[in-house]
Amino acid sequence: MNEFREEFLIKLSIPVYAIVIGLEIFYSYWHEKKYYSTKGILSNIYLSALNFTLDIVIRGVCLAVLWYFYQFKFTGIDKTTHTVLYWSVLLVFQDFMFYWLHRVDHYCRLFWAVHVTHHSSEEFNLTVGFRSSVFQPLYRFIYFIPLALFGFDPLDVMFMYAATQIFGILIHTKTIGKLGFLEWFMSTPSHHRVHHASNIRYLDKNMGMVFIIWDRIFGTFEEEKEEVVYGLTSNLKSNHPVHLVFHEWKNIFNDLTKKKAPLKAKFMYVFGPPGWSHDGSTKTSRQLRNELKNKASR
Repeated sequence: MNEFREEFLIKLSIPVYAIVIGLEIFYSYWHEKKYYSTKGILSNIYLSALNFTLDIVIRGVCLAVLWYFYQFKFTGIDKTTHTVLYWSVLLVFQDFMFYWLHRVDHYCRLFWAVHVTHHSSEEFNLTVGFRSSVFQPLYRFIYFIPLALFGFDPLDVMFMYAATQIFGILIHTKTIGKLGFLEWFMSTPSHHRVHHASNIRYLDKNMGMVFIIWDRIFGTFEEEKEEVVYGLTSNLKSNHPVHLVFHEWKNIFNDLTKKKAPLKAKFMYVFGPPGWSHDGSTKTSRQLRNELKNKASR
């Protein structure tokens, strides 16, 4: 049954992607928007292929771990009797857990080194949705263990993640403006444009995949107001295939080998927030925002 659902998702998503990406490319070309470049598309395909291959290779391990914890479930919703409730709660719970996965990826440099590949594009279009965090499959499933303990079938958990990924890809677009009342509780293209911005006020904001309510509750929400500048605060100088994947790991190594850096600093260079430095040579998103506020108040 799960194989049928996975096959259905693939058959559904491929033509949807082909149509909407084709329409956006045509719109971009017709209106001379320059949303797409050949170099950008190829980079996105390359990173997506690496992620997809790794995901397939370790999927069995991920399911085995979730099945192990599933046998210790302490509650659950009967999927047969309460089908709509089961899937609705799974959607909400999984999006909640993804929010925390995504937030850790942004606030811990070790995981930011994985996730940064998704943010390193200076373009923003539907193919950027495929610009994957290559090594995320190695640990993503850990965040779904609580779902297994709450009685959700691991196959259903994996299916729901795949389904929400389709939505997550489709909000990587500049061609759709704000969506009225949906902006209050859904992740929309407007919210996700903010998430991919390098503007200081937008850094590390709007983490939700499907729902934006988690960001509103936990203080990571920011509305799109000023024009978005995409990419990193310090953009890549090379699109070499190895550099695309490992550039932040190289930066971590360089920081760890700094002379006179104390042991605590070395720990922070790995597990602290991106941008942290013991000598002030680089700054975190919070420090940059505080500086911006201080300048505005003068």
